[in-house]
This record gives sequence, C-alpha cells and structure tokens, in this order.
Amino acid sequence: MSWSALPAAPPSLLDSQGQPQHGRYQGCIAQHDWRALPMTRWQRLLRPLRHKRWQYLALTHADYVIGLAVVDVGWTAAAFAYLFDRRQGRILADVAADSFPQHGAQLADQPFADARFAGRELTVRFERQGSRLAVEVSSPQLRLAAHVGLDPMPPVLAAIGPANWLAHSTHKSTALAVSGFADCQGQRFSLDGAVASLDYSNGLLARRTDWRWASAHSSGLGFNLQQGYMGEAENACWLQGKLYPLSAVEFTFGPQQPLQPWQLRSRDGLLELQFTPEGMRAKNQNLLIASSRYIQAIGRFDGYLTDPLSGTRHVVQALTGVTEDHYARW
Repeated sequence: MSWSALPAAPPSLLDSQGQPQHGRYQGCIAQHDWRALPMTRWQRLLRPLRHKRWQYLALTHADYVIGLAVVDVGWTAAAFAYLFDRRQGRILADVAADSFPQHGAQLADQPFADARFAGRELTVRFERQGSRLAVEVSSPQLRLAAHVGLDPMPPVLAAIGPANWLAHSTHKSTALAVSGFADCQGQRFSLDGAVASLDYSNGLLARRTDWRWASAHSSGLGFNLQQGYMGEAENACWLQGKLYPLSAVEFTFGPQQPLQPWQLRSRDGLLELQFTPEGMRAKNQNLLIASSRYIQAIGRFDGYLTDPLSGTRHVVQALTGVTEDHYARW
C-alpha cells in the first residue's frame, strides 16, 4: 500500500460511463446520484428498495456520549438518539422511532447537509447553515440543540466501494468543534469540551447487510474502522491533521459477552487497540418484512497507532468511542 496522500475526492460517485469511481479519497463528493449506474431491469426495479442513506452524529465527552441519526432505508425510515452518562455508567435516554408504513425522513444527497425525521415521539433535524451544521433533537427523554463547526474541517474520508450489492459510498469526519447543550432527566449537559464526528452514507445495499464498526476521535488522533460489507474501503486514521488509509481490521470479541474487552488489529500492523466497554445499547427486532440485531458498546480505546510515513508510534490512551456489531435485513 502506498502511503502518499489520498487523492482528492471526485465531483461525483460515477464516471462519464456511469461506473462507480471506487476508491478512498480525501474531501467531499458533491454529487450523489446513482441513476446512471448500469443495471439490469430487475436491479432497476429493486433500486428504490435497496437505496440506503443515513447521517449520524457522535458527541463524545469525558462525562458522556451522545449519538443520533436519521436513516432512510428506501421503503421506510427511522431515527434514534441516546445519551450515555459515563459518570454513572448507564444510558439515561435511548429513544428510537420508525415511520412504517409512511416515510418520515428527508436526507440531502450530499454529505453533512440537511436531514430530517419527524415522528410523534422523536424529531431529529440537521440543517446546513453555511460553515456549520445545526442539529436538534426533540423527544420526551432527550432534547438537544447543537452547532457543529465545518470550517475549518480536518481532512474528510470519502470512500466508494462495490459493497454487497451494487455500490456504496460513505463520508467520515474526524474531530469537529461543537457548541450547545442537551437536556436529559432534569440535567443540562453542556457540549463545551465535547468532540463531534459525522458519518454520511449513501448507497445501494443488499437485502441482508452486516458489519462490525469502531470509531473514536480527538483533536489530534482518530480512526474509523469496519469489517463487513465495505471491506477495508472505509478503514482510516487521522494523525496530527493528516488522513491515512488502513488495511483490513480484525475485530475479536465475545458476541455473547460484549461487555468484555474487544481486540482490534489491522493487517498492516499499524493499529492495535483494546476497547473496554463501559455500557451498551442493544436491539433484537424481528418483524415480518425486516429485522435488526445490533450491539453498540460505549467505552474507551487503549493501544497504539503507527504513523505510516515516519514510523512514529502514537499511544492511544482512554480515547472515548464506540464499537458495533450489526446485522440488518432491510
């Protein structure tokens, strides 16, 4: 693997012949439109059901972790928001909603832009306002108002891969500045000192999709890791403001004991981490037309990341983040 800087992101997902521009890039892909992708008649009929999009925001702090997302799976939509109190070691709020048989989500076809889900028990809204992203959550359990700074923005990872059906794309940010507050169980949590990270994904995925994922970020060090439908295409780390690709990563953990430590190692030897869970979200939903099983553990990473250019080993110590083991039939 070459350790030169990742190439600049192309302007669109597809080239002039309609083929996906597979690869890992630095920057944002402006145009997200799969309609020119060559497909069989059957694939074209299925495309609206296989088109999956989501935007996810994580806010990590010494005292708490907040996560929220708007998800459009083609035939229905969903949203969730949660707050984990690290001081108490427990989840104070975990609210989710779906809009079946209606479709209650709207997502822009560009990263880190507008997205909205409106339901009776939960509303989540992302609104691009120039150089910042305004974010709101409204529910009986959790209310949040935040501004995420997008300028200046550290290098963004953009990846396009064949995935498990036709093609998929994703954008991942590292540490971003954030301000605002969250209200939960009579407490106000200031977002001062928190670190924001964003994930925007848009692609054409198989009926069954599963993955393992890990993400954690600080001002000088961060990573995004996946084992699953995207292969190594979205594995990357950020070191001192620079973005580097990583090879395939192996997740070792006990699915029946997810609160025991997880081990993560990259094939190229540049990353070795132990993840120690502090708490967990889990769901096992089996509906007639869809199912979802996931474990998302919240905790700390310890280990090292090696700079591929200089060989300098950077110690990872008590870096707050999440891991996930997810199976979806959607």
